[in-house]
Amino acid sequence: MTNNDIFKKLRVAHKLRDDDIVKILELVDFRISKSELNAFFRKDDHPKYMECGDQVLRNFLNGLIIHLRGPMPKKGEKKKD
Repeated sequence: MTNNDIFKKLRVAHKLRDDDIVKILELVDFRISKSELNAFFRKDDHPKYMECGDQVLRNFLNGLIIHLRGPMPKKGEKKKD
C-alpha cells in the first residue's frame, strides 16, 4: 500500500474536501496548493500523477491529530475538560 492509497483512504473515511485538507496541513505550518494536492489523488497512470512523499503524509497525520483532538497542552499546563 502506497502513501497515496493511505491518503485517499483517510480522505474518504473522514469525508474531507480539498479545502479541509489544506487547512489541516496549515495547522502544522505546511503549505500546499489544491493542484498539488489533487495530483496525489489521481490514478497512477495519469500524466499529472504525483507520488505522495513521507513528509506530506506525516504532516497530514500530525495536522489531523490537531484537527480532531485540538493542540497539545504545553508542559506544566493542565488539560481543560
